[in-house]
Amino acid sequence: MGSVFLSAVLAGVMIAIGGTAYLSVSNPVVGSLFFTIGLFVICTMKWHLFTGKVCYVFDHDCRYALTIPVIWLGNLVGTFTAAALERMTRIAPALEERAAAICEIKLSDSLPSIFVLAVFCNILIYIGVEGFRSNPHELGKYLSLFFGVCVFILCGFEHCVANMYYFSIAGVWSMRTLGYLTVMTLGNAVGVVLLHVLRLYVPQ
Repeated sequence: MGSVFLSAVLAGVMIAIGGTAYLSVSNPVVGSLFFTIGLFVICTMKWHLFTGKVCYVFDHDCRYALTIPVIWLGNLVGTFTAAALERMTRIAPALEERAAAICEIKLSDSLPSIFVLAVFCNILIYIGVEGFRSNPHELGKYLSLFFGVCVFILCGFEHCVANMYYFSIAGVWSMRTLGYLTVMTLGNAVGVVLLHVLRLYVPQ
């Protein structure tokens, strides 16, 4: 379990780096493209990302299910640590300002809206992760990642691990923030598990 946690921490750091790239550019299309570095590295290194691993929770035994909260916590530690280190550098003011504006929109939204946006987000993450895992064509593997990530960002969907980073770099943690993150997490899990289970019943 310790190796899973460490892998999840590293995955969280990579999502934070992707988030940093997104916050560092003004063009959202360019930002969404470079955010993909996070999932690209995670998939190629086979690190543990909550939104990618929860997809397959019903494909394994209960031991796999027990790793899911460990992965979530590791992702939180990774994103928080990366953000804390960034807040000590010269790039912090610009990142904090941009992240604060994003977080204000998220935390002023209604919880049903947040949940639905999170459901849609992990449908796209599933497309990216499953495409990378099972597409027989090398180009198709990487296009799955890039399209899955870019589209969820441009649509404004809610990714719980990316938001862990945004909340951390903006310094807006509170009980309210934790509540919103919980709803985002549930939405991500529900969306992707339902899609994966339903997909098993669709003839290939």
